[in-house]
Amino acid sequence: MVSSPRWIVVLVTIVFVGLSGCSDLRPWPESPLYTFPESDPDWTPPQTLEEAMRAIEGRYAHYDVVAYQDETTRKPMLTFVVSYGFTEFRIEDGRLLQIDSFCHAEQILNQVGAEAFFSEAATQAIQPPVQEVELTWNEGRWHVYRPPSPTLLGIAGDPSKPLSTDPNDPNLLDPDGDGNPGVTVTIRVGNYLHGEIYITRREIYRYYLELNSNGNLYGHVVDESEQFVIGASRRIFRQESNMEQITDPGMSPIMLVRVDDDMDTCDVLMSARDRLFPPSPSFY
Repeated sequence: MVSSPRWIVVLVTIVFVGLSGCSDLRPWPESPLYTFPESDPDWTPPQTLEEAMRAIEGRYAHYDVVAYQDETTRKPMLTFVVSYGFTEFRIEDGRLLQIDSFCHAEQILNQVGAEAFFSEAATQAIQPPVQEVELTWNEGRWHVYRPPSPTLLGIAGDPSKPLSTDPNDPNLLDPDGDGNPGVTVTIRVGNYLHGEIYITRREIYRYYLELNSNGNLYGHVVDESEQFVIGASRRIFRQESNMEQITDPGMSPIMLVRVDDDMDTCDVLMSARDRLFPPSPSFY
């Protein structure tokens, strides 16, 4: 039931419920998934905390990948959850605040012919609270740490408490508006098996970032989210899984690419996807 670190940011995440009979499973690609650019050796970074905050303040296009593994299936089910959105940093009362919003998420599975879909409405329903970040100078670099701020999805209540495991909890919501409780994940396996699962989540993620001379922020995500399957359209999909993030930070990268303020809609962001970000990861 434990899944992601959308420490993410937010990041926004989905989990595939592995089927016990899965075959033709591909292995992980090499780590790290991406090599971040080095800062210009002639760059003079901000000299004070206040200067660093001003250098970071602004709007960014958000891209992150979180890698998970499920050992409860007969063969290990591996998956990448890729999330897109916006991150904004603001200075208020001497504090640097981070505001995340999400646009689109996709899930990449290591089973040939298997697909999982998370609707745009469900992704955009994830609304992490504004979070103060910690800014530190270490080994000649400015580091940004976003602490976790638990956020509920598909259910109301106290996000500081463990996620409810009652499928009839009166606090269940329908944030994607499809008439089913929680948020809906659509599962397809080849041309012969498809259906839906309905889940609730408690998003708990944190970010570790470094300021680059190009104005962008690069780092990795740690996810400790909780997820519960409250129902499914078919009995075969009504099973819990134990999707856990793998510990290698190179497999869960995050990139915040500075953009102008007029990039303010998800459609504009996704139309610029290939210009802003590298190709999505894939399994061998």
